[in-house]
Amino acid sequence: MIWKRSAVLRFYSVCGLLLQAAASKNKVKALRDNRIELVRASWHELSISVSDVSLSDEGQYTCSLFTMPVKTSKAYLTVLGVPEKPQISGFSSPVMEGDLMQLTCKTSGSKPAADIRWFKNDKEIKDVKYLKEEDANRKTFTVSSTLDFRVDRSDDGVAVICRVDHESLNATPQVAMQVLEIHYTPSVKIIPSTPFPQEGQPLILTCESKGKPLPEPVLWTKDGGELPDPDRMVVSGRELNILFLNKTDNGTYRCEATNTIGQSSAEYVLIVHDPNALAGQTGPDHALIGGIVAVVVFVTLCSIFLLGRYLARHKGTYLTNEAKGAEDAPDADTAIINAEGSQVNAEEKKEYFI
Repeated sequence: MIWKRSAVLRFYSVCGLLLQAAASKNKVKALRDNRIELVRASWHELSISVSDVSLSDEGQYTCSLFTMPVKTSKAYLTVLGVPEKPQISGFSSPVMEGDLMQLTCKTSGSKPAADIRWFKNDKEIKDVKYLKEEDANRKTFTVSSTLDFRVDRSDDGVAVICRVDHESLNATPQVAMQVLEIHYTPSVKIIPSTPFPQEGQPLILTCESKGKPLPEPVLWTKDGGELPDPDRMVVSGRELNILFLNKTDNGTYRCEATNTIGQSSAEYVLIVHDPNALAGQTGPDHALIGGIVAVVVFVTLCSIFLLGRYLARHKGTYLTNEAKGAEDAPDADTAIINAEGSQVNAEEKKEYFI
């Protein structure tokens, strides 16, 4: 029998009266404890309840019926050691990107030894070290597990969970959680407000910087020096606002972000476009369209001309074959009579043959 908080032991007898109950491992002693209560007593059954069970209550319980001869019944009580809430050690905030982190999760008082599992972003980590040690009472165990991994910026804000599973927890594991804080150098990107800056229009360059600690403020430069026109080039936080663009604004703009870990920068090459030239480039090319139309018309006319010649040649050949031999006839009747292949000639030839 296995119990962790309270236990009920039942002993059955066919007849007689229970006189004494005892618990023992190596010796027998009468049960004289306020935690032990008689639940049921009859000629056939005796039940006792043990409340607030401790590890010392584990052992063999014997029910003796004083008859001639004495009859006994035995039951063994196994007490589970409930593991303590786990603790995670080894984390000191903050951790620098690229450092090797070692976290240890420990729990004591489990019997049998508890099982420890690690999770990161709800995904279990298998490659861990496991250590089991017997406690001073030589009945329970202290279990620890060590997790080693190298951190990067993607680990910032990630929850690492240590979970303790044990049969005494009734499928509700105990957990400890450590949220990671990782410091890393900034990453920088410049985003323009328009892909085609035009002369006379405003332009906003946004320096998007990410890092921990967050870099603030950022430094703007042009062609390796200070901004040439502070009246038109206004820096507000991470933004560089150029009010009215002109050709002199062409150049390389650099945004630099720095935090306590390091420094990073990004560059943007500004080319100010002429609005008229840009409109001509983006509008329809009328010369190209006119050339295509001319080619189509030319091809169409050539096709019509060739088709007409073909039809004319075909018709002339047919008439020539029909009127062959009648070209020198003085009149139409004679032409019909003299034409080769005509019905009249056919009849004359037919009669002549006969």
